[in-house]
Amino acid sequence: MQAIILAAGEGSRMRPLTAKMPKVMLPVAGKPLLEHIILRTHGAGANRFVLVVGYGADAVRSYFGDGSRLDLQIDYAVQDKQLGTGHALMAAASQAEDRFLVLNGDVLPDEASLREMARGGVAVSAIKVDDPKRYGVFTEENGYFKSVVEKSANPPSNLANAGIYLFERSIFETMRSMPLSERGEYELTDGLNRLTSQERIKIVTLKSWLEIGRPWDILAANEVLLKDLEPQMKGEVESGATLKGNVAVGRGTIVRCGAYIVGPVIIGDDCDIGPNCYIRPTTCIGDKVRIGNAVEVKNSAIMNGSKIGHLSYLGDSVIGENCNFGAGTVCSNLRHDKGHIKSFVKGERVDSGRRKLGVIMGEGVMTGINTSIYPGTVIEPGFRGLPAAIHRGLVSSKRD
Repeated sequence: MQAIILAAGEGSRMRPLTAKMPKVMLPVAGKPLLEHIILRTHGAGANRFVLVVGYGADAVRSYFGDGSRLDLQIDYAVQDKQLGTGHALMAAASQAEDRFLVLNGDVLPDEASLREMARGGVAVSAIKVDDPKRYGVFTEENGYFKSVVEKSANPPSNLANAGIYLFERSIFETMRSMPLSERGEYELTDGLNRLTSQERIKIVTLKSWLEIGRPWDILAANEVLLKDLEPQMKGEVESGATLKGNVAVGRGTIVRCGAYIVGPVIIGDDCDIGPNCYIRPTTCIGDKVRIGNAVEVKNSAIMNGSKIGHLSYLGDSVIGENCNFGAGTVCSNLRHDKGHIKSFVKGERVDSGRRKLGVIMGEGVMTGINTSIYPGTVIEPGFRGLPAAIHRGLVSSKRD
């Protein structure tokens, strides 16, 4: 079985995390999101992959190579300009086999549903959602696809398009005949609406589905994926440190005396943890991360090379690579009224839907000592903060 994964987009809704890194390479539960997608698709029967790359292509190629590390075959197609999902699929037309799965690079389906799709004929995937206004949704008849209706104030169903398809080569002929959409893109969903007049397209309803579309979705994905974490000890744990539950510690990492870690928690390679710190469940720590003395970290994602200085608190937050917390930096993550926390997507203030959300921090941010950060704050890459500063809202990368 062949699978084509559309992984060329930047992921503008994920900024500031994607300022220098493509969305598909953002770490989720210890691996890039794209690796999780590949492994689940491989488990469903695919062993030949075409990755359609564009933004950040070198990072994808460097990490995955020819696929031999994962015991599968990976080839690449390039989408030079991001002109829609249909355009991305067309970039792989010359490498496509007679029958193939297509997956968007920001969704993680359950393996059983993928296996069901792979066994059948032309199909689309759906997931039942509570808020269909946020999604393109399918209309159906007796389990077969009739049309897709893009985001609507009055959606005709709650069957959201889950972004996974099983196609035959006829899809390319259909897409070649499609005009640009109103957004100036070649939309795969427009091709689906035309293809349904020529072929019967089954709808497969997924049992589970994770969409990584906004920065805090990384936290939700970690919470789900870490449920299956297996404990692993490749580093050093000093006498007097306590590890409870499922904790994975990478090579070259030292967990110092007095550290108290409650799993599930992933700690990468070459990290320095403690002494006397508290790491709480569903925290994912990348490689070469420093967690200082008397630091508390709860349900957060900390990417490679970042340093959380002593006497700091970090909860329900996503921290980009190579950030540095000045001592005593506190990230608040809860409103006094316990209401949903608002944050920012593409510069616009939005409801995160979460009662607890700390800071979303881009690459290379440095905070001054005794800094306070309000819930839902977004800090752009490269920001340099002053001591005793208070940050809230959307914080630009201009220096204080």
